[in-house]
Amino acid sequence: MKVTFPHMGTMSIPVKTLLTELGLDVIVPPAITKKTLDLGVKYSPEFACLPLKLNIGNYIESLEKGADTIIMGGGVGPCRFGYYGEVQKDILNDLGYNFNMIIFEPIQGHWKEFYKSLKMLLGNISIMKIKTAWEQAWVKAKAVDHINRLTNQLRPYLVNRKEATKLYNQGLTMIDNANNIDETRKATDKIETRLNSLEQVQGYTPLKVGLVGEIYVLLEPFTNLHIEEKLGELGVLVDKSVYLTDWIEEHLYISIFRKDKNRRRIAELAKPYLNYFVGGHGVESVGEAVLYSQKNFDGVVHLGPFTCMPEIIAQSILPTVSKDLDIPILSLSVDEHTGEAGYITRLEAFVDLLARKDKKKEKII
Repeated sequence: MKVTFPHMGTMSIPVKTLLTELGLDVIVPPAITKKTLDLGVKYSPEFACLPLKLNIGNYIESLEKGADTIIMGGGVGPCRFGYYGEVQKDILNDLGYNFNMIIFEPIQGHWKEFYKSLKMLLGNISIMKIKTAWEQAWVKAKAVDHINRLTNQLRPYLVNRKEATKLYNQGLTMIDNANNIDETRKATDKIETRLNSLEQVQGYTPLKVGLVGEIYVLLEPFTNLHIEEKLGELGVLVDKSVYLTDWIEEHLYISIFRKDKNRRRIAELAKPYLNYFVGGHGVESVGEAVLYSQKNFDGVVHLGPFTCMPEIIAQSILPTVSKDLDIPILSLSVDEHTGEAGYITRLEAFVDLLARKDKKKEKII
């Protein structure tokens, strides 16, 4: 069995470790490029959202490298993500590929289906081996999120902001290559030390911008055109509302062991504007925007795939949030036609708007 999976940001690093430690032969899809996108666009329905198209591109590239088993997550609710696995399976079958697709449905209410998928993937394997593999993968997931946060916090203060991105990418490689938990932690500490040693501009106070929206677009740099890096190099401190480990904790740990207090808090913040579940991260996009206002952030950028229903609902509500709470919000929808030049121009204009607003606030104070 040669297994593969779709990319989503840095997810491939812990997932590869998990599957390898479980004794599986893993084929990681090539990094997402225009070729990946072109393949997905060519063979996917025209009005399917961008993540589905990129998944198809990932799968085709992996199947061409010899993969015979695809691992895919499932979903519930109005978001079309719950249909991805079946739709993608039909597309690839029509193209003549021979493979197995194992879909892991959310554990909430789907224990039997989850166990059946796990059994299909792993067969008879000891609980201890699963525990050891999970621990190594989890430490890597925490490590990549940690250096991502640190890079976003430090980049606007640096004399050479591009140096932070260079070190961040080096850190991802070091963590990916680590063979055990101890090596992972040493690699994380080494990159953290190097990042903290970079020369900083004295007395600089950056603008602060929060990123909200659909998780795939938030986490996958190819789809959001490296927005964290671009804003950071414009001198902006960037904070994401969702990280990979947050999503794992929410859908695995919390669903099994405890209720998600943070998610309930976000839902409460969103309630004056959106008081029912609309699928995906629609409610979270609204609630997190309110939270960023409470944290005195200068602005919010809302990201989502074109045609994404939950984010379209959030996008229609966010102007009211912006007006009520006096926080500028920029909504950006992305698909295969999104041009980088226009995208950057909108980001630069938004940052200029925040800077002018900040200067006016200083004069009032």
